[in-house]
This record gives sequence, structure tokens and C-alpha cells, in this order.
Amino acid sequence: MLKVALAGNPNSGKTTLFNALTGNHGHVGNWPGVTVEKKEGFIKHHKQTTLIDLPGIYSLSPYSLEEMIARDFLVNERPDIIVNVVDGSNLERNLFLTTQLLELNIPVIVALNMMDVVNARQDEIYSDQLAKDLGCEVVEIIAKNEKGLKNLIKTIHSIDLKTSNKKFFNQEINDTPYLIETTINHFQPTLRFESIKCFERDDKMLEHLNLSESKYNIINNAVTKIEQKYDDDSESIIITQRYATIKKIIERCSKKMPLSESLSDRIDKILTHKWFGLPIFFIIMGLIYYLAITSVGDVAIGWVETFVETIQSSMTSILVSLNASDWAVGLVVDGVIGGIGAILPFIPQLMILFLLLSFLEDSGYMARVAFLMDRVFRQFGLSGRSFIAMLIGTGCSIPGVMASRTIEDENDRKMTILLTPFVPCGAKIPVFAMFIGIFFQQDAWIAPFIYIFALAVIIISGIVLKKTKLFGGKPSPFIMELPDYKLPRFKSLLFHMWDKAKGFVTRAGTIIFLCVTIVWFLQSFTFNLTYLGSENIDQSILASLGNILRYLFIPLGFGDSWAPATAALTGMVAKEVAVSTFTTIGSITPIIFSKLSALSFIIFTILAAPCFAAIGAMKRELGSNKLLAFALTFQTGLAYIMSFLTYQIGKIFLVNTSWLKPINLVSDNLESLSENELFHHDISLYILLGFITLCVLLIFINWCVQHFNNHLKVAE
Repeated sequence: MLKVALAGNPNSGKTTLFNALTGNHGHVGNWPGVTVEKKEGFIKHHKQTTLIDLPGIYSLSPYSLEEMIARDFLVNERPDIIVNVVDGSNLERNLFLTTQLLELNIPVIVALNMMDVVNARQDEIYSDQLAKDLGCEVVEIIAKNEKGLKNLIKTIHSIDLKTSNKKFFNQEINDTPYLIETTINHFQPTLRFESIKCFERDDKMLEHLNLSESKYNIINNAVTKIEQKYDDDSESIIITQRYATIKKIIERCSKKMPLSESLSDRIDKILTHKWFGLPIFFIIMGLIYYLAITSVGDVAIGWVETFVETIQSSMTSILVSLNASDWAVGLVVDGVIGGIGAILPFIPQLMILFLLLSFLEDSGYMARVAFLMDRVFRQFGLSGRSFIAMLIGTGCSIPGVMASRTIEDENDRKMTILLTPFVPCGAKIPVFAMFIGIFFQQDAWIAPFIYIFALAVIIISGIVLKKTKLFGGKPSPFIMELPDYKLPRFKSLLFHMWDKAKGFVTRAGTIIFLCVTIVWFLQSFTFNLTYLGSENIDQSILASLGNILRYLFIPLGFGDSWAPATAALTGMVAKEVAVSTFTTIGSITPIIFSKLSALSFIIFTILAAPCFAAIGAMKRELGSNKLLAFALTFQTGLAYIMSFLTYQIGKIFLVNTSWLKPINLVSDNLESLSENELFHHDISLYILLGFITLCVLLIFINWCVQHFNNHLKVAE
């Protein structure tokens, strides 16, 4: 079995190449750190060759989790070959990592990617000379068009691959790592790499080697001597030497046309403008929601609804003709099909939403958005990388939580993990849409309020948490590459859309299926397993459990009935299950809400602990049960407090208004609502208005903070 590792800078096309070689179409985007876990697959038609897609990294210095993951794999697991994906349009930055990979004593193949961009700029790269200077094979490819891949696969399976013996420092600097090698005195294949890292005073490497005091002193004295001569620290000396060598290599191996202002630069003058950048972003997001929820998405809803109704009617006829018992008909038609059918109509909107967001991501625009948001988030103790995680979280909290790995500062990373589930994810949208369709069709502010409220809570929580010992400290520096704009491939967008939507669809076929079946069983049977039918649901197991839990929610306004308490509980399995819980129970017994209690439930849903799958992701990323317990307590406790304040204060100021009028949630409303009414045509315009309002608010806050800081400086 041949083990091949893909390594390269973020945005070099590494994951695109992985997908092309394996057919495993993973997430392909333009965000640094998009691959946060090791992905494996077999090269097509070569089942004996395993390809491992490592996180995108800039170096093998362990400054971030991605770099530690990649370095540990390369040093400890030692693949047979490293395919180093290099962006041919940016050789200087990419070759820095290449020089480090060549020191691992592993055969390296440089996959010179994005040659279409090089050719479009009329630049030239002499691959043969580059291969000679680096001491390894160089293969030109265009990963997105799958050009040059046959030659790359042929090179991977060549028996003539050798390790490079090139040195990238001057003679004096090269002699010191050689002295360190003889001092370490072991025969590991990574000896050269280890010696250079010791020269750089790499703490993790020194800890790993566990050198004796005498050996450490020899190394320290040799390094100190070089530092004194060059008047710089050892790590900076190595970096300077690498770039000096890289510059000479590039001069010999390439010819660049004089640079002129690129199209991306001209676009960025508008999209990343100090004052206009954020308004443009929120207008774009508003239009995306308009297309996904109303104009285009609404067309597909009726098809799904008709499809579900047809299945229910046909299945009822089949079961009745087979003389099936009442409980069997109820289980299949009302429990399974009815429960899942309450969720399926939301899938078209979500898929269109994910498709449009994927377009922005793959085009390179979302990297600019993170840059813009860093200006605002930094004022509240977070960085632009936190915004990236939260933006991913709009699709699903799980990848959003995992994206926090790109944050270098440990305290910032933990706080981002804690706050990301506050972002309204795709699974919460069905819950919001149901309540908006029933209670708030004439209230223009409610849709944008959901997003503004979530962001406000994130900002305030960030400020508060930054004051604590657990999350204190300055925000980590935010350095991000802004890739050139490009027109994404439609095939890539479709796979990206499915990658995000499949979790929702999979849950509908597994977790939600199991959950609605359990809910149906609990509402249809007593503790002694007597079948009740639909008339005596108040005597069911579910009613008994709900009646115990409902007392917790009475102060929040939705504890008068046992159904909301049950929906809040089943929502822990998956947030969208709350809709089918309300639908299943509400079709049999009244569920009473008022507008105020409905708003309270929405707020509770926004802030409460996420689903079990997201909690599992939080546990993995936090690495501590104690931190996880704190996070869940903080989230659910804050949700309870905010819902409590909303309802209790609202009762005082909204007495004798329509806000306290009882309304039957399901029987009189949900079933009679067409999907067009559920997704009111104006809702997307309201969301657009909300985004613009939020934009103005953020700009104002940012201006106030800067103005205040300037006054402080003047006063000092």
C-alpha cells in the first residue's frame, strides 16, 4: 500500500486536487484552513494508493492547530511520498513550505498548480530548472480542469523517486544544523529536520527530543554564537536564509511580466471599501435570502408538499386495504410520514441558500467578508477568524465549531466554540419559519430581529467573557490571504451545496425518523403499553413526561401546555425535530401560544444548547468535559434568562394587547397555512432590511469605538 500525503498552502488548490484524484468531492473553497481534518481516499483506478489531504498550512512551525496536525502526521506517520501543491502564480510564498518539506527525508513531488493563471498573466515557469534547483520532481497541473493529472499519477508511481539533499542556507548556517545532528546522534530519518528545528529553538521539538543537559548546552552555545554574529534570533535567521534562497531560485526558474492592477484589485476597491464594504455585504446576503426563501425557493416547496401528501394518502389506502391495525396506520402515516413530511418542505430553501453561499465562498468573496468583519469583531475581543466559523455555522453548527481550529489563540478558539451555536443554523430555520408564519406575518421586524439579536448576544457575550480568566487576553492577530476572484465551477458548487445539505437530509432519514417514531410511540401508549389512539393523548407517556418538564417553562410563557416542553427536549436531538413534534402533537391536542410566548420560544431556541451532534463536536474541540459543561450551562442558562426577561417584561408593558391573546399553534393555523403563507413574500425583504440595519449599527459602533480611542490618545 502506497501512502501519499497532499500538503500545501491554503488556497493552493490542494483539496480540489484531492477531489479530482479520488472522486471524493469534499468541501472546496477559498478560505484558509478549509480542511480542518485529515481526509483519506484512494486514487481512482489505483486502489493500492492512499491519498491523505492534510490541512492547508504555510509552514511546519506549530503556530496553529492545522500546522501541528500536518507536522505530526508527516514526522510521525511518515508517508511514502509528499505531493506538495504549489500555487504557480505565487511561487515565493508557496516555496517556503516546499523547502521545509524537502528536509523531512521523504520523496517530494511538486504539483505546480494554477498554470492557467500563470499563462493568462503571460508569465513563464521553467519546470525543469525548478526541479533541478529543488532536487525533486515538478509536474505542471491545472487541478480544477483536471489537466496534468495523468502525468502526476504516473510520477507518483515512479520507482525512481528520491529524497532531496539540497541545502537552503549559506555554508556557515548549514554547518550549525550539522553540528546539532552529530550532537543529537540518532539515526532517525527526520534527523535533518529535527536539527533545523532545534536551531530555531522550537519548544515542541526540544521537548520531543528530551536532550540531556550537556547536549542541550552544546546546541544552545552553537545557536547563540550564530545569533550574536547575525544580530538576530535563530528562527528569523532561518526564515531570512530560506527566502534569500527562494528568491534566487525564482530568478532562475521564472519570468514575470510587469505587474499591473488586477481585476481583483479593482473589485476590492469597492467590495472592501472602509465604509461601503459592509453595506454591500449585507445587501448581497439579503438578496440571497430573498432568492432562497421567496422567489426561487418558494416554487419548489409546493412540489415537496404535494409529494408528501400523495405518499400519505397512498400509504393510508394501502394499509387500510391490508386491514392493518389502527396503531400501524397511525405509526406509518401520522408518525413517520407526517413527522418527516413536516421537515421536508424546508429542504429546497436550504439547498438554494447553500448553493448561493457556496458561490460567494468559492468566488473568493467570503475571505473579504472575514477581513471586513475583523475590524468590527476585534473591538469586542474576537477576530475575523471567529466570524468565519460563525458564517459556516449558518449552515450547520458542527462544521462551524470545527472551523475554530484555524484560530491560533487558545482562549479565542474556546470562546468561538462557545458562541458559534448562537448563530441561527439551517436546522433552526424551520422552527423560526413556523412561528413567523403563524404569529408574525404582519410584523416586519421579526425576521431581521432573529439575526440582529443573535449577533448582539454574541458581541455582548464576547465582551463579558473576555473579562474572565478563562477567556481573557488580546484577540489573536488576523492574517489572511485574499485570493483572486474567480468564477466557480457549477459542478463544484453542486457538490458544495450537497455537502452542506446532506447532513440535514441524512438526519431526516435517520435521527429525525427515529425521533418522530419515538414521539409517536410515547404519545400513543401509556406506561403499561395500552394503545390510546388520537383521542386520549393526555394520558400518554409523552404527556406525563411533558407535564413534569413544563413547570420549568412556565416563567418563560410556554409552560401552560406540555407540548412546548416536549418540543424543547426533542429539539436537542435535532432542532428541526421541534417542528414535527409540534405538528404531531398539535394535530391531536391544542397547543396554546401567544405572540409574546412565541417570541420567548424563538429566543430560547436561538440561544439554548445545540443538538447532540453539535455538542459532540464541541466536546472534541474543547477537549475537556469541564469546559463542555461550562459551555452548555452558559448557553442554556443565558437562553433561559433572556426568554424569562422577554416574557416577564413583555407581560408588564403589553397587557391588554394582541400580544397576549391565546392562539392555537397547530390545529387552527399550521395545517391551514399554505407554504406561500408560511414563507410570506415580504419576509426576505424584511431580512434584507434587517441586514442593512445591522450594517449601519455595526458601522456606528465601530466609529464610536474608534472615536473614543482617539480621544483617549489625545488625552494621554
